[in-house]
Amino acid sequence: MLGTPKRDRVAERRAATRREILDAAWEIARESGLTQITLRDVADRVGMQAPSLYSHFPSKMAIYDAMFGEAWGEYEATFAQLDGKVAALEADDPRAAMLLVSRHFYDFAVADHPRYQLMNERIVPGFEPSPESYAPSVRVMEDGRSRIMALGDISEADFTIWVSILGGLVNQYFANDQGGTRIHALLARAVDMWADAVGLPSKSAPSSPHRRKR
Repeated sequence: MLGTPKRDRVAERRAATRREILDAAWEIARESGLTQITLRDVADRVGMQAPSLYSHFPSKMAIYDAMFGEAWGEYEATFAQLDGKVAALEADDPRAAMLLVSRHFYDFAVADHPRYQLMNERIVPGFEPSPESYAPSVRVMEDGRSRIMALGDISEADFTIWVSILGGLVNQYFANDQGGTRIHALLARAVDMWADAVGLPSKSAPSSPHRRKR
């Protein structure tokens, strides 16, 4: 048919090879640890010579960079699927909205330890994400900050404390409860404690009258 664009088979093959390389890197990270990725091991898994990888990624740090951007992009996409439910709760029951967001992040985090480490911990010496790969994490944090601060009289410090509590629970899971549900069961209580401290109302439970001073 006239006007039908031709397939760029070279670009398709390159994209497929790039995908295969990243899949191999994630496999190594999940089997042996995030810092154990080597170009030789990645090449072996995809049936290439290590120097051939340079035509797709100029360095091991470039592989980490692509993995970082992919991880945050995946989180951003999964949250977008939840966005309507969160928006429906924000005005009517902000605590329920906070709990929904908290559980979503927690579940995403504990599902894949190396992915969480790359997203949120400086575990790879010398690695700094590129602006392009860093962009999804910035969008997620800026959107989260603006939406949470809009729920009530929430300060920047309040938001930072919430992020720290959530990250602390994830770290507790990996340290002491992998495969368990004990830490997950504490999420609702943690959200209530934070909400009481910032004076966030709830349909089901009134906020504490002893709101801390700023």
